[in-house]
Amino acid sequence: MDAQKVDMFMMMNSKYFESYHLNAIRERLLALDDSKAPQVQMLQFKEPTTALIISLLGGGHLGIDRFYIGDTGLGIAKLLTCGGFWIWTIVDWFLIQGATREKNMQTFQNSLY
Repeated sequence: MDAQKVDMFMMMNSKYFESYHLNAIRERLLALDDSKAPQVQMLQFKEPTTALIISLLGGGHLGIDRFYIGDTGLGIAKLLTCGGFWIWTIVDWFLIQGATREKNMQTFQNSLY
């Protein structure tokens, strides 16, 4: 993939990833075959801020925030335990954005194989 396309991808999608992932993503994109470029550019990532808003507005104790980012198992566990008796809900208010960015990184890595 040429440098201009990589820079455009990085500019538009860097908010979806942890900052320490950005160099690895850039290197992987530069080494990527041009035939896979459209596939990577069409990826849709989950918005970390949206996950936090869902978690804050009542989705935390129902597991909706975890369902949103694709953690179905954890979503079911939060639903059945009412957010881990609210303790898990409060912890997730601080961790859900990082978890969303990690899921986005997994989505990116899975698209390259």
